[in-house]
Amino acid sequence: MDQRVVVREAGDGDIEVAAGLFRGYLDFYRVEVEDPRAPREFLAERIGKGESLVLLADVDAAAGGVVTVGLAQVYRTFSSLALRPAWVLSDLYVAPDGRRTGAGRALLREVLRRAREAGVSGVQLETAYDNHVAQGLYEAEGFVRDEFHVYVHDLG
Repeated sequence: MDQRVVVREAGDGDIEVAAGLFRGYLDFYRVEVEDPRAPREFLAERIGKGESLVLLADVDAAAGGVVTVGLAQVYRTFSSLALRPAWVLSDLYVAPDGRRTGAGRALLREVLRRAREAGVSGVQLETAYDNHVAQGLYEAEGFVRDEFHVYVHDLG
């Protein structure tokens, strides 16, 4: 973690780099995408309509310059139990060449900072059972496993 990480909000000019990271995220979770344009279009629509908060992590490259290595995508929702807004950290991804730079931790901390600033009740996330690296990061940053089971009914 010897590189300086800058986290910033993605805008329309960041669609291509954000889409590349988003595609890496989908590949990491082995999501098969029939239309190769779909991830870019999906992300561009979320950003364009303000439906999600997309953050990007930039690090100083070894050869000079700045490289964007990480992405976080947050959806705003509500907690009926807390009677307040809540956030879902749906996607957190750092490209292989950006790992061990602190980019993932910086993205996570920025999401939490913005959530506190927005007055939300909490930030929820999910990760794969075997993603022990991510679980270690989440737990180190104060996330705890809750007592609820998550059920999904896939509608295709």
